Amino acid sequence: MFINSFCLRSCYLKFAKTKKPFFNIKSSVDDISFKYKNSQINRKKFFNFLLYPSILFFNNRVSNATQKSLWSKIDIPVDSVLFDIEFTDPECKHGWLIGSKGTFLETNDGGSTWIPRSFANLDPDEELTYRFENISFNGQEGWVIGKPAIILYTKDGGKSWFRVPVSPKLPGEPCLIKALGSETAELTTTSGAIYVTNNGGRNWKAQVKETIDSTLNRTISSGVSGASYFTGNVINVIRNNEGKYLAISSRGNFYLTWEPGQDFWIPRARETSRRIQSMGFIDSVNNKGIWMSTRGGGLSVSSKNFDFESITSFEFENINIKTGGYGILDAAFVGENDIWVVCGGGIVYRSQDKGISWKKEEDIDKLSGNLYKIKFLNQNNGFILGSNGLLLKYNQI
Repeated sequence: MFINSFCLRSCYLKFAKTKKPFFNIKSSVDDISFKYKNSQINRKKFFNFLLYPSILFFNNRVSNATQKSLWSKIDIPVDSVLFDIEFTDPECKHGWLIGSKGTFLETNDGGSTWIPRSFANLDPDEELTYRFENISFNGQEGWVIGKPAIILYTKDGGKSWFRVPVSPKLPGEPCLIKALGSETAELTTTSGAIYVTNNGGRNWKAQVKETIDSTLNRTISSGVSGASYFTGNVINVIRNNEGKYLAISSRGNFYLTWEPGQDFWIPRARETSRRIQSMGFIDSVNNKGIWMSTRGGGLSVSSKNFDFESITSFEFENINIKTGGYGILDAAFVGENDIWVVCGGGIVYRSQDKGISWKKEEDIDKLSGNLYKIKFLNQNNGFILGSNGLLLKYNQI
């Protein structure tokens, strides 16, 4: 058990000085209208018969041009890599966007416009060195973590932030944080250590008896056949709203799971010859299974009734998607039928029939930049985050 006492040091945000606010340039197409003028009303029927197909064709092209794109590119005043986005209210009006180079942006209109914020007691050069990677809010209370190791905490929706000192004895670096309630949060590190605070970060209580490295070393030294398979570091950790975790090895040869009450992580071998690219929960609220992407564009889902107590690997069913060999970096399951996947090369696919058929989003394919993360706050509010300040917002139609 690791318990550490901290003294909070306030860290207030100040408005960045800009000559004018940054407005969104919406990527919508202007309405196109046309009027067919017939200078000679008494034309022969044969001429009208020949002209009619051309009018239909032109009308069809105009109709396609005026269709609203499902995703709009949002102009933001940074060119950094974007890592996470979160909102403080159920209507998703007020929120925060974070990324590399100290990126810390705020919106008050649902993500259409973003204003840069900076910390009053941090030197601008020092702030640029931070890579803010994960943000979580529960009402007006929020937490941010980043690298070099930093933890920020707010009680008022982000008007003021307190910096929580990170102990040098912390195993690994903070990689994931979840706001759970009043002064309560759960923190996970790159070593698989999990801690909970109930007093705004002054004290942290360990939830796991040993780190992932210790678990793997113990498994390997146990002499069990195939135990040597579980080697490598952890590159990604995912949590659902029930407090269950997934962790992916850096080599992509296995993954681990943990749920509240367990003393240690459980390593599980992959059920495919392809290495694991990414994983996630199909639904963070309801127990609807797990999705897994593999190198080369493979995608599969587990059964709904997966058992975290079992030590055997989960069974996955393949989903037929042809990405041209591009790996799937992230996926979002929206509602009962909708699936979105973000692939390498800035490619996005959508299925509206639970993965039976897929369609590439051609408008997104025309944009320059890599896309890494897709996040739906609810069925109507979604965002895609990428490199070079590339931010896409979902347009409900």
